[in-house]
Amino acid sequence: MTTLADVAELVRAPAALSVPGDVVAGAAAAGALSPRTPALAGASVLLYWAGMAANDWADRELDAVERPERPIPSGRVTPTAALGLAAGLTAAGVGLAAAVGGRRAAALAVPLAASIWGYDLLAKNTAAGPAVMAACRGLDVLLGASGGHLWRALPSAATVAAHTWTVTTLSRREVTGTDAALPMRTLAGTALVAASAAIAVPGARRAVVPAARGAAVPGTRGAAVPGTRTAVVPGAEAAGADGRAVVGGGRARSAGFAVALPALLAGWYAARYGAAQAQVVRDPSAGKVRAAVGAGITGLPALQGALTARGGAGLLGLAVAAAAPLGRRLARKVSPT
Repeated sequence: MTTLADVAELVRAPAALSVPGDVVAGAAAAGALSPRTPALAGASVLLYWAGMAANDWADRELDAVERPERPIPSGRVTPTAALGLAAGLTAAGVGLAAAVGGRRAAALAVPLAASIWGYDLLAKNTAAGPAVMAACRGLDVLLGASGGHLWRALPSAATVAAHTWTVTTLSRREVTGTDAALPMRTLAGTALVAASAAIAVPGARRAVVPAARGAAVPGTRGAAVPGTRTAVVPGAEAAGADGRAVVGGGRARSAGFAVALPALLAGWYAARYGAAQAQVVRDPSAGKVRAAVGAGITGLPALQGALTARGGAGLLGLAVAAAAPLGRRLARKVSPT
């Protein structure tokens, strides 16, 4: 009899921690963070799980030889049940996205679902496989941006897509192992991905705290303080034409933190995933490749956190990145690959 643990292993449930950050990063970049963002993230998770179930259904004969311990070849989940679960999760994911995000979200969820199934059934074992999977993740980021300025999220979508290309390229050698050249190429790609996440996008929107705007400071003739990061000095009428002096030290510190946080999170991502790939360069065995793929999956939230912080939501970026160590712990119980 199929158990909940069998289903969790089939859909690689803990790996879904790498998914909500796509939507959050896209929403932050597009200025579309709102109460509907968690629901869109939920739709994304459903589609991710659907893809995992469809993947194992499509690979059931290959897994019977290479990975007989997987739920389908071991007999713990029937092929019919796996296919039905994949179809049901797909319908639920697309339906939830349309319900909370309307036509704009549906216009991205439908091609995202089609790309997921296209990868599992057609593209995975072809040269186009990594590009198709990269497109899936890029569309996932844009799903989060569907309620705002979509074009603003394109750099973040491209960054996540590039990361996904490196992971997918490595994953094609999980069983056979590889040579040192492949991880050297993906390691170079990871360095570029981290650099792109650490650098601010020109003209990018920055989050503000609206509640503190326009606060009047007593003794300053009703002068409005633009935010909590600045203060008006009472009695400084001679300091400027309007008789006010603004101390900007707090704003400078805040700006410095906003610049540093994406770089710190991107560095964390690069250090963790990069170290795993460096191990593959030294020892390109199948086991090391699987470990690097796992590091790429569980380390993705750190990259998503960097992109979220770059979009102006620093604290939310930290929260997204916190899923990385949690995902690594859970991966010890249920393999993400």
